[in-house]
Amino acid sequence: MACSLCGDDLKILSVVTASMCALPAGDKPVVIARGGFSGIFPDSSEFAVDMATTSSMGDVVLYCDLQLTKDGIGICQPDIKLDNTTDIAMVFPKGEKTYTVNGQDLKGWFAVDYTSDELFNNVTLVQNVLSRPSLFDGAMSVQAVDDIVGRKTVNLLWLNVQYDGFYNEHKHSPATYVQKVVRYYPVDYLSSPEIGFLKAMKGKVNKARTKLIFRFLAEDAVEPSTNQTYGSILKNLESIKAFASGILVPKEYIYPVGTDKYLGAPTSLVADAHKQGLEVYASGFANDNPASFNYSYDPTSEYLQFIDNSEFSVDGLLTDFPPTASETIGFVNALVLRAINLIEMSSETQSCPFLAVCFTQNNNSSKPIKGKALIISHNGASGNYPGCTDLAYQQAIDDGSDIIDCSVQMSKDGVAFCLDSADLSGDTTAMPTFMSQSTVIPEIQQNSGIFSFDLTWSEIQSLKPQLVSPFGSDAGFQRDPANKNKGKFVTLSEFLELAKSKAVSGVLINIENAAYLASKKGLGIVDTVSKALSNATFDKQSTQQVLIQSDDSSVLSQFKNVSTYKRVLTIEEKISDAPKQPVEEIKKYADAVTVTRPTIMPISESFLLSNTSVIDEMHAANISVYVSVLRNEYISLAFDYFADPILELATYVAGFGVDGIITEYPATANKYMRSPCFDLNAKEAILPVQPGSLIGIIQGAEPPAEAPAPVLEVSDIVDPPLPPVVANVSSNSPPAPAPDAKHSSALKEVANLGLSLAVIVALGLLF
Repeated sequence: MACSLCGDDLKILSVVTASMCALPAGDKPVVIARGGFSGIFPDSSEFAVDMATTSSMGDVVLYCDLQLTKDGIGICQPDIKLDNTTDIAMVFPKGEKTYTVNGQDLKGWFAVDYTSDELFNNVTLVQNVLSRPSLFDGAMSVQAVDDIVGRKTVNLLWLNVQYDGFYNEHKHSPATYVQKVVRYYPVDYLSSPEIGFLKAMKGKVNKARTKLIFRFLAEDAVEPSTNQTYGSILKNLESIKAFASGILVPKEYIYPVGTDKYLGAPTSLVADAHKQGLEVYASGFANDNPASFNYSYDPTSEYLQFIDNSEFSVDGLLTDFPPTASETIGFVNALVLRAINLIEMSSETQSCPFLAVCFTQNNNSSKPIKGKALIISHNGASGNYPGCTDLAYQQAIDDGSDIIDCSVQMSKDGVAFCLDSADLSGDTTAMPTFMSQSTVIPEIQQNSGIFSFDLTWSEIQSLKPQLVSPFGSDAGFQRDPANKNKGKFVTLSEFLELAKSKAVSGVLINIENAAYLASKKGLGIVDTVSKALSNATFDKQSTQQVLIQSDDSSVLSQFKNVSTYKRVLTIEEKISDAPKQPVEEIKKYADAVTVTRPTIMPISESFLLSNTSVIDEMHAANISVYVSVLRNEYISLAFDYFADPILELATYVAGFGVDGIITEYPATANKYMRSPCFDLNAKEAILPVQPGSLIGIIQGAEPPAEAPAPVLEVSDIVDPPLPPVVANVSSNSPPAPAPDAKHSSALKEVANLGLSLAVIVALGLLF
């Protein structure tokens, strides 16, 4: 093979081709939509079925859990009991029964007790996962299998028969029903956890059209036909070939996850099954069910673990969020395209059908696409390490950040260092050691804190940094506990030296509380920053960008004479509009603005409502717009993003054209921004979300209207001149009362956390 590749490109080709060509037929993995798009809509509803295909890349296999009604009609429902996914308990309040199913007593409402007419005409579907939208509950009825497979959006069908023994006990035969279905509709996959059912079906379906798949349950569960545990059956894969062409296994069978939520070493299951000629499908994927800290709350990282490694690739992924799975496969597809474009095709590459197909879809892109939007870290890679530590900054650099950031704080003895807040009680172990130093400073925040300017640098260095979740660890969104107290604090000069030595594209220096520090503490933070930048020669070069950010226009004014610096005004308040006059006022102080996410797209009860014209108004005045803060945790995302942080990135960057994104997870942004999927003209492009489209599906089902955000005014921008730095300030002086004059950025807004009211109440989160 003639090759002009080197370095990373060669690695991309070898890894991706090895995993993809390991598939039995060289095909790319299939996406199997469990109940359609059940991550957003009620399982097996019309909306779930249609959206599974229309919002995904390529073909999607629709997965239907078959249940049978009293009159023998097949319906698609995820559980033998209907009370968790429908409103049947309200419609038939006296219909609860107890049945023995596979040796266990189950209490609830069962399809076998109701005719199809009773279900179709009276019972509606509901979302059974609390963290998912309830907006669509009651809008759609139970669906017959015939109704679902007859929809134009359904091209591929997977029927799962979970309870063959139970239905036979009640004089119904799933086998007979399936035989009727295959006469009229193609069933591409037929699965069951019961060996007896699959053996009975082997001669009753066309094996060329329908693949029989043995579904594994928990390893200690008992298979009813043989009374063996699934764990013991797993040890004899060769025996499965007698009645199935593939296996469907929980993803933990392939990548175990320990009780500490870290990945274990992969098993040999996929390779062993492929050696036996068995296809392997993995189940249990859901964007809103974080599986391991290793994935940094990025669901695409989990999917990639199963399809993009040098050892194996599964043949399919069973997921509640098919768009993300298909997006990930498209991402790998695009990587193959990029690698293949750099080599001369030969017989070796033609031996892998997946690669040949990808090559025919070539879009002539030979390099990763770098968009115009900057990737700006937020306290470094603070999703993975304690913010503003040496490790967080190094990780941000390794993860592909264009700009690394330092929010400058001051110690009592005048040392400038990087930390998100002057209050040490959150990001460090200052509590309880320095509890006696706790005080309330209204000019900075309403709650008490332990402030950096009340401690010496030596005292601060005695503390440990602390990795904290903005959502609270108790709510189930803890960040990597192995890194909780890792890293060391970084002075401003050390930060600047790191940026120079690593040759990042630039730095962002954030300055807050300058007036208070000067007038109350005798600390000149502006002069300190200016001197540090000058000592590091950032004022004498233009190779690396320098962004000076502040919510105080008087601070930005102090840097106007350094032409190579770009000044950024922070607009912390959510605004709905930016009229010409205040925008022109911004131009006097700044070249760019940083705005919150709701300023660009208002949100109500976790749904995007619309978009404002703020970006267009700023761009019309040649003012750049950065959006802050982006996080991977699905709790921070509107439902419209399908619990997928990359979809949010695509919306801001490709959809609205922001000039920079400020993120705590730069690796995820880099994955998207440097991939061919970034290009909206590419076949595998990730399309942005249209605000309001999700709630618009059901007319009149919109969340309650909220009061509009205020319009930006000149008074929100212009701040009083900075006071002089006072001398000989007593460290024991009580904090001064809050001034009467309103500071332009005094109204602090809590960032939208992307939770519905029901979830907030259930999780006990307070904002």
